[in-house]
Amino acid sequence: MQKELVLLHGWGMNAQVWQMVKPEIEQVFSGDVRSINLPGFGGAPSPKLDYTLETAAKLVAEQLKPESIIIGWSLGGLFALYLARNFPDKVSKVILIAATPYFNEVTQWPGIQSNVLDAFQVQLEKNATKTIERFLAIQAMGSEHAKEDIKSLRALLAQAPAPAPIALKAGLDILKTQDLRTDMAMVEQPIYGLFGRLDALVPKAVIDKIRGLNSNFHCEILPKASHAPFISHRSEFITFLKSVL
Repeated sequence: MQKELVLLHGWGMNAQVWQMVKPEIEQVFSGDVRSINLPGFGGAPSPKLDYTLETAAKLVAEQLKPESIIIGWSLGGLFALYLARNFPDKVSKVILIAATPYFNEVTQWPGIQSNVLDAFQVQLEKNATKTIERFLAIQAMGSEHAKEDIKSLRALLAQAPAPAPIALKAGLDILKTQDLRTDMAMVEQPIYGLFGRLDALVPKAVIDKIRGLNSNFHCEILPKASHAPFISHRSEFITFLKSVL
């Protein structure tokens, strides 16, 4: 059976974010390429119970064909790792894009400082739209045409319904608290990663730490990219995909 490539977006985004690069992905992958909305984003239903990584990932797993290849960007990377560990029959390979098994900074583990995520949570309560706009700007950092990228992203995201408030809040909670380092160490499928050296959310210093978790993990670092290399450095992103698919 032909494998399927599934694209998972990041926080505050939706499946439309992949449209900028999806045609090029389809040229290098022989099977079907499908981008799906995480629960509560882009009009997708949220979990009926409490919104957690466990309840949300279960909804995503129900949409996957057996032995899918998962590309997870940022928050989507946490979903990809969780799916590989807990639904191994659904996942044959994981490709992390600017994603880490633990986004929060703690002792001996570089990441996002807690006060930064706290500030996002406070801003989210006051003005969700403005918070997402600020996050959009972070995605395009490192691009030589950042303004154009942000404009294109904004237009693509507008093609789908706005995120549900519960999904935005829960997504930030997941980024802040979910620690999948042990899970990643136990994932048996191949795991690949693409990172940007200028990424403020997944600092370069954490990459060696991630490497140390799993011998099946192999990655590449783009020297001039930030948190969204598939947007800012499309050709390098496609070259990377060719080498790991």
